[in-house]
Amino acid sequence: MVNRVAVVVPAHDEQALLPGCLTAVLDALRRLPVRSEVIVAADDCRDDTALIARRLGATVVTVRARSVGRARAAGMAHALRHGPHGLWLATTDADSRVPRQWGDWHLRHALGGTDILIGTVQVDDWTPRPRRVRERFEARYRRGLTSVGHRHVHGANLGCAATAYERLGGFADLSHSEDHDLVDRGRRQAMRVVADAGCPVLTSARRRSRAPHGFARYLDALGDEAAVPAVPERPAAPEPA
Repeated sequence: MVNRVAVVVPAHDEQALLPGCLTAVLDALRRLPVRSEVIVAADDCRDDTALIARRLGATVVTVRARSVGRARAAGMAHALRHGPHGLWLATTDADSRVPRQWGDWHLRHALGGTDILIGTVQVDDWTPRPRRVRERFEARYRRGLTSVGHRHVHGANLGCAATAYERLGGFADLSHSEDHDLVDRGRRQAMRVVADAGCPVLTSARRRSRAPHGFARYLDALGDEAAVPAVPERPAAPEPA
C-alpha cells in the first residue's frame, strides 16, 4: 500500500530554472490522495537555489559534493528518514518541468506493483541549439521508442518503490549516469522495471551542463558530426510477467 510520495530534485546553482521546476512538481502532487513531499538537494550552491526552494515549500538538503549521484542519493536518504514502507520515490531535474498528470502517473505505477519506473523527456525549447542537433536528437530518440515502451533512461523522469531502492543500495556515488546504474542493477535483480513513454517531462536544451557527460554534453556532441557518441541509453529488458 502506497501512502507517501517524495520527489527529489538535485540542484547546483539553479536559481533561474528551479522555480519553474518546483511549481510544476507541486502542481502535479497537489491532487494526489496520499501525502507528498518535495526535497531539493542543493549541491554546492553559490546562488539562491536553497532560499528559493524553501520559499516555494520544498525541504532543502544541503550537499557539498558537486556530484549529481551523491546529491540525488542525499535527497532520497532524507525522504527515507521515516522508513521505506508505503513510500514511492520519484526524481526529476531542476531544469525540467513535469506535466500536471505526472504525480497520478507515478502513483498508478506504484499501486500497480512497479519497482522502477522509467519515463521519457521532450525538449521544451531548441533555441539554444542548431537545427541539426534537434534533428539528430529526435531521430535517435524515436529509434529508442518501442511497441512496449522505450529504451531511454533519464534522472529527470524516474521513480522507484522505496523498498526496492533500499534493496538496491540506492544511487551510487557517481558524477553522472547514476540513473542508468540504478536501473541496470534493478534489471539484474529481476525487479519489475517498467519503461513507460506515456508521461514525458519537458527538459532544457541549455548549453551549460551541470554534470559531466549529462544531457547538455550529449547535445553538444550531436552538433559535432565527427564526435557523435552512442545514445545515452540502455536496452530495455522485457518486463517480468
